[in-house]
Amino acid sequence: MDCADTDEPAGEGGAAKAAIRSPRHRAREFALQGLYGWLLAGGECGEITRRFQSSPGYAEADEAYFIELMQRVTASAAALRAQFTDAIDRPLAQLSPIEHTILLIATYELAHRPEIPYRVVIDEAVELAKDFGGSEGYRYVNAVLDKVAARMRRADAGA
Repeated sequence: MDCADTDEPAGEGGAAKAAIRSPRHRAREFALQGLYGWLLAGGECGEITRRFQSSPGYAEADEAYFIELMQRVTASAAALRAQFTDAIDRPLAQLSPIEHTILLIATYELAHRPEIPYRVVIDEAVELAKDFGGSEGYRYVNAVLDKVAARMRRADAGA
């Protein structure tokens, strides 16, 4: 697997934005969709992952990173939730499934991918929330992850 994150900030505008999405960002999009389904319906991670391999755009995704996110987030979901539960302002069951899934992915990255700058983790999570979540969900994701990153990445965040 790649040891360096090569994400570029997503630009503004629909088609232009889609055209410049990095393979890592596309992997996060597929992971968000797969983990969302897993969160709502359960299922075996390998089978969920295999279903995406024939999806449009899958060839442009970082497949290894998509698989890593699927496997590791499902395997450590309880521990990841424990990292952000104190930063949310409502019971976990009241989070939207999209916000919940985005927080799982971003918390995994903050905890297990120190080579990815915390600002990139937050920016990517905010982009996912804008693209897949409710109209103001990205603000909530940003606020929660600011708190989580400040605690988990004290040195990076300058705390």
